[in-house]
Amino acid sequence: MPQTYTNDHSPSVLQTYTWRDANNSAAYLLSYLQPHMSILDVGCGPGSITIDLARKVPQGHVVGVEYVSDPLDGARSLASSEGVTNVSFEVGDIHNLPFPENTFDVVHAHQVLQHIEDPVQAFKEMRRVVKEGGIVAVQETSTSTLYPESEGIAAWSDLQDQMRQAKGNFMKAGTQLHVWAKGAGFPLEKIKKSTGSWCFSSPTEREYWGGAMEGRIRSSGLAATAVREGLASEKELQHMAAAWRAWVENEDGWLGFLNGQILCWK
Repeated sequence: MPQTYTNDHSPSVLQTYTWRDANNSAAYLLSYLQPHMSILDVGCGPGSITIDLARKVPQGHVVGVEYVSDPLDGARSLASSEGVTNVSFEVGDIHNLPFPENTFDVVHAHQVLQHIEDPVQAFKEMRRVVKEGGIVAVQETSTSTLYPESEGIAAWSDLQDQMRQAKGNFMKAGTQLHVWAKGAGFPLEKIKKSTGSWCFSSPTEREYWGGAMEGRIRSSGLAATAVREGLASEKELQHMAAAWRAWVENEDGWLGFLNGQILCWK
């Protein structure tokens, strides 16, 4: 499958992902987990959610897969440093997962389908490798809102949207998860739809998110591609980065995300 992921796995990008854990990014799934379960975490990135899921199934095992190997050594090191041993990581494509049918009790994907070529095929593959009676759990961004509004931040958002659309990414993927799941063969009565949210407003939270966005603009594959393809100049990128820094330092700064989430039973 063609590579449609707009971001890379540079430190400024991974900084955003390592904040995520099972509690803040997969809470809708946790009440269904049992200590003995086997879990596949698709699009695991730096492994912070994967490792936390492994803690939730101490007698089970969790496998994290990513389409490239770039972040996986870091994920393995993180698991080792935190003493989590019931987890492993390998390369795998969500469109063609390298596992037999009926392998896992749970298949989980977080903020992955918006970046891929064929979400219906991804759901088909996740359905194939989950056991009968097992769960496929997916969360994707639906929309976001920010205060105070900023010309520079709006320009960064527009630039990301432009680049994602050029890659064929699915904007607001969280709004149509149930449609993709139905297309993959899940009956509507076996699909549970819900929403979750994130809010970044404290100084630490603003630094985490806004600082990460500033870092992406100053040093990431996305920013380099934007300049190379003539979508933004270095001067324009620096203006966007400065806008995020101003938001971080504004005590009234507030950012909220609404995520669509879905549980599908096979």
